[in-house]
Amino acid sequence: MAWTEYLTPLLQGAWVTVQLTVYSTILGAILAFAFGIGKLSPNWLIKAISVGYIEIFRGTSLLVQLFWLYFALPVAGQAVGLDLRLPPVVAGVLALSLNIGAYGAEVVRGAIQAVQKNQYEAARALNFTPRQALFGVALPQAIPEMMPPFGNLAVQNLKDTALVSLISLGDLAFRAEQLRNFTQDSTTIFTLVLFMYFGMALVLTAIMKLLERFVGRWRHASN
Repeated sequence: MAWTEYLTPLLQGAWVTVQLTVYSTILGAILAFAFGIGKLSPNWLIKAISVGYIEIFRGTSLLVQLFWLYFALPVAGQAVGLDLRLPPVVAGVLALSLNIGAYGAEVVRGAIQAVQKNQYEAARALNFTPRQALFGVALPQAIPEMMPPFGNLAVQNLKDTALVSLISLGDLAFRAEQLRNFTQDSTTIFTLVLFMYFGMALVLTAIMKLLERFVGRWRHASN
């Protein structure tokens, strides 16, 4: 087979990879803010839940998390009479989101804590509630600082999507393995896959740079 004949199935897989990356990155960012802020909460229960989530998903393998959601969760559900089977795409997105969210939560926490104390003192002097100080003062200054590490996490998330091929989800890695088994042309196929992942990473990096530049205006507005 000519290498051009590999492109159609590989591009189909790449489209699945793009969707997984977009959905899991967005959901992961939501989780990162929720649990990153939760870790700073004065409420001990919210803080304990946030710390537990972060430590569990940072301290265990993404592959094991994926397998647990796809293979173990349905078995656990059957034991209590519930049908907890997840479609492969849902299990993949959920595992990726929970994993990136845990790492992102530490980024959120660190950026908020890095805001200068005099900013909080000024907010208290203006009779801001803690919530107003957080959303009106701290986050507009902290979010620009989060963007570079968030960009790195997004690219890492893109690369981690290759793991979903192990639960038979037809992403780029899965299509590549199917082609390799059929043609035995490992060199050509995986060279193409290498460049396709690299191209997607470049596009994602450019998007994150644009977002970084956009939210960077908040820093100047707050100064």
